[in-house]
Amino acid sequence: MVRTVKRELIDTRGNSTRSTRTSAQEIHEASGANENCDSVGAEDNNIQRRVLRSKYLTVKNRISDEKDCISNVDSDKFKSIIEEVDSLHQLVTKPREQVADAEALFDITNTLVTSVKAYTNEGVTPSDFVTCLLRDFGQQGGPGSSQDEGRNSIRWKDIGLAVSHVFRSAYGCRTMLGPMNTELKQRKNVVPRKRSKPVERAQPEELDGTATEEKTDTDKNMATMFDILRKNRRVHLENLILNRNSFAQTVENLFALSFLVKDGRAEIKVDEKGCHIVTPKNAPDANAVQAGDVSYSHFIFRFDFRDWKVL
Repeated sequence: MVRTVKRELIDTRGNSTRSTRTSAQEIHEASGANENCDSVGAEDNNIQRRVLRSKYLTVKNRISDEKDCISNVDSDKFKSIIEEVDSLHQLVTKPREQVADAEALFDITNTLVTSVKAYTNEGVTPSDFVTCLLRDFGQQGGPGSSQDEGRNSIRWKDIGLAVSHVFRSAYGCRTMLGPMNTELKQRKNVVPRKRSKPVERAQPEELDGTATEEKTDTDKNMATMFDILRKNRRVHLENLILNRNSFAQTVENLFALSFLVKDGRAEIKVDEKGCHIVTPKNAPDANAVQAGDVSYSHFIFRFDFRDWKVL
């Protein structure tokens, strides 16, 4: 930055005087430089995020184009794509990029599942099916003519009895249940209801504004979960939130734990065995949050009914 230099002023007696004034132009240029640095830093961050999302889009297109090579045993496409996704995952810091990372893993997983199913598509052939029918329900001869003797025939009645449970209907006589002499009920005449006279206006009772509000179900779940953490100190994540008999209860437990972590009252760590452990914590002071000493960060992950069934 070019600075303005003032020359010395020399009086008639030979003494020199220096100017002590600060140039207003220097201050303006310095403040403008700081603003430009901040704006350039934010713009560089946005550009890096866009480049990262474009790389994830390239990976997804590559998975779609090379899905046949990925499932091939002799090909190393799967290894190279996984290594590329892992390297991109190290650069993810925002929820939008986390969604792109999850979609890329979801696409490559679906590709592998489809390839595995393709190997078992053949199943039972029509020839095998007919052979099994003749073996289990076939009989020699039949009520036909003599030229049909010696040919195999099928006991269709036995087949119907064997598969009847699939259609959930019992074989036997069908009848209509209920009385046969039901009479039509006569409709009663409508009698107008007497209306009561309006009474004086009643003023509703005013409640005290300081009354405590009732706790919601989520608040109760959070209190119960924090009591469990305070008593046990270390709890496995799956034991704390997973209910194998209720998907809805599992989601409620997950919400309660997320609020505890957000408030700084719980912490999730991974031990040396790779297990997720939940421990209680003291919530940070409000002054520390306001001063910026404590910052909050969020992430997004997908959890649906199929994931719960796998767990």
